[in-house]
Amino acid sequence: MGLFKKIGQALKKTKEAISRKLDELLSHGELNEDFFDELTDILISCDVGVRSSMEIVDELRDECHKRKVRTGDKVKEVLKEILKKYFEDAPEIEIEYPAIITIVGVNGVGKTTTIGKLSKYFKNLKKDVTLVAGDTFRAAASSQLAEWANRTKTRIIKHAEGADAAAVVFDGITSAKAKKTDVLIVDTAGRLHTKTNLMEELKKIDKIINREYEEAHKYTFIVLDATTGQNALSQIKAFDDFVEIDGIILTKLDGTAKGGVIIAIEKEYKLPVVFVGTGEGADDLQPFNADEFVEELF
Repeated sequence: MGLFKKIGQALKKTKEAISRKLDELLSHGELNEDFFDELTDILISCDVGVRSSMEIVDELRDECHKRKVRTGDKVKEVLKEILKKYFEDAPEIEIEYPAIITIVGVNGVGKTTTIGKLSKYFKNLKKDVTLVAGDTFRAAASSQLAEWANRTKTRIIKHAEGADAAAVVFDGITSAKAKKTDVLIVDTAGRLHTKTNLMEELKKIDKIINREYEEAHKYTFIVLDATTGQNALSQIKAFDDFVEIDGIILTKLDGTAKGGVIIAIEKEYKLPVVFVGTGEGADDLQPFNADEFVEELF
């Protein structure tokens, strides 16, 4: 299945929630205040966010008035232009090698599965990949990652449960250098005894990476669950206060009508969405393309 088709299928529920309702709204004819109010409600219902939805509709209203827009198709085109513009503010990420990718995020968002899919993605690109089981706090985290390593035929560096996460990362870097690994993917804990405890561990890992692997291109990606909608924004804030986030991986996009949260993320944080989960298979992690996303919504 092609990339474009996979993104389209993953957005099926969100598309139904936005595009179908918008078509119904446009079938009523007149572009009056009721139309713009109802469009605001549609966007909010898909987790674009209250403030973002109001700003988008205000801009759409002004553009439609300025361009003397009268038809439904033209309204859609103007709306697509506005949405695409928001994505232009986010920096583009092109992964360079050797790369070390640190994965952060709260428990339950699908971090371990995402790392497994990421390893498969890079292996499909003929890259040598090593996983680092840096979540030594959660019971069975290392064994779950080891299952993915086995499934994708990827090397894994792990220690016993409760070990110092920074020590595991140190060993992972040592191995990556020795074997000339293209991509080192580091799992991290999603929860420790306290938030401060967790963030201090992340900073310690970051310090080890910067000290021991200067020549690597470093990326920190936060994994977010699309089904949580606006809650994803508060998760970004919690981690961004302590670690510098380079990009976002959005999981479970295929299981929700809340895909509009991608728009809220771009407006609020101007962070690029790098990958999106489009299903449960090992190959169901796709590079995100903003133009495709907006076109598929309509």
